[in-house]
Amino acid sequence: MAFYFSTPSHTFSEYLLVPGYSSIKCTPDNVSLKTPIVKFKKGEEPSLTMNIPLTSAVMQSVSDDKMAIALAKEGGISFIYGSQTIENQSAMVAKVKSHKAGFVVSDSNLTPDHTLEDVLELKRFSGHSTMPITDDGTSNGKLVGIVTSRDYRVSRMSRDVKVSEFMTPLSSLIYANKDITLKEANNIIWDNKLNSLPVVDDEGRLMYIVFRKDYESNKENTLELLDSSKRYVVGAGINTRDFEERVPALVEAGADVLCIDSSEGFSEWQKITIDYIREKYGDTVKVGAGNVVDKEAFLYLAEAGADFIKVGIGGGSICITREQKGIGRGQASSIIEVAAARDEYFEKTGVYIPICSDGGIVYDHHITLALAMGSDFVMLGRYFSRFDESPTNKVNINGSYMKEYWGEGSARARNWQRYDLGGDKKLSFEEGVDSYVPYAGPLKDNVMMTLSKVRSTMCNCGALTIPELQKNAKLTLVSSTSIVEGGAHDVVLKDNRNL
Repeated sequence: MAFYFSTPSHTFSEYLLVPGYSSIKCTPDNVSLKTPIVKFKKGEEPSLTMNIPLTSAVMQSVSDDKMAIALAKEGGISFIYGSQTIENQSAMVAKVKSHKAGFVVSDSNLTPDHTLEDVLELKRFSGHSTMPITDDGTSNGKLVGIVTSRDYRVSRMSRDVKVSEFMTPLSSLIYANKDITLKEANNIIWDNKLNSLPVVDDEGRLMYIVFRKDYESNKENTLELLDSSKRYVVGAGINTRDFEERVPALVEAGADVLCIDSSEGFSEWQKITIDYIREKYGDTVKVGAGNVVDKEAFLYLAEAGADFIKVGIGGGSICITREQKGIGRGQASSIIEVAAARDEYFEKTGVYIPICSDGGIVYDHHITLALAMGSDFVMLGRYFSRFDESPTNKVNINGSYMKEYWGEGSARARNWQRYDLGGDKKLSFEEGVDSYVPYAGPLKDNVMMTLSKVRSTMCNCGALTIPELQKNAKLTLVSSTSIVEGGAHDVVLKDNRNL
């Protein structure tokens, strides 16, 4: 006879946190969000931690090298997507590890033969007013000039005029060579009252731009996540098919932690993958596994040697696994059971295995709920896909800016390797959709706002650390009526746009 869980599965929106006693020390600026990402033994320190409990999902539309750098600056980790060639993924990892803080690779470039109309269109699309002009229009072409908003007047110039006629040419530019330090670059900027400083290699090819406006922000990245060599920490996704070729390449590129990307992780394929990594690298290469939704599956991956375990099936905004296959579980119920199994395993073995809540996060407060229920960190797709740093196009839909967002189980991703079907079999139906999400601007501003809410709620619960929140939090199920009560109701909202 089939096994039946005795209670319905619940989602985050069905829970609220009940405030606890908070002392005068419970202020948001005293809250630490530091959290382990890999397993460790009782009494020892984890070998890899994050300064904020956020990771970006192993997805084509979310995590590339640009996202990884931006998130590492804030203290989190991106897992660069594995549904691409091994060479391309390894190159992205290498870019993150070689990135110099404050040195920006330009993504708004034109050639001298482009026109003012092209400049205006690129500015509308990227929001950038500084545009390096290179011989081939790429980010590493030979630098021939630069265009800023000071170089043209739209009302006085033809849209057809070529960039070569109004750009500031290389002969009039102050620029630096590749060996310059950030401190030296900033000194040049301030001494010469510049807004930006191009950095070129020995052949005159553009490498980076250092911006005046980034000077203060670079100083403010107090939570940035760095390895022992002061390089940004980065993760990478792998699958259970080509791991024997992919893992060595990613390790060579410098990946700090790997994650098996699969729609469902209670599988021998995952154990085989972990066994390979342990046999070849021992415990020096860290790898997470999943996804699971109950105690039995957690224990399987724990015994298989996973360094962290992802929890959640079917809860993602672009995931249609539940409606296509009828498998999954409410995210809150999954986290609660797996967290209890994790704690029991820790008591029994002395080994603490962090768990990651993957999916089901709709609102910022769901992150706090996930942490209170036992998650050590969360993995987010839709959340990060909305930002400037995600690798997808920003498009105008009916007057509103949107970002493209698609699932790894969609036909667009064609990532059938994540479905453990054995041999060369491929999935014959989709488990993800292709969609748009509202554009939200830069990652830094949004993450700052989200985490300010998390810290504030933790203070309401009398917790200054994530372990304290997990230990002391009080949660209550809510009825459908109280969910309605929790929002604005019985009032006529003002249209503040006209104020």
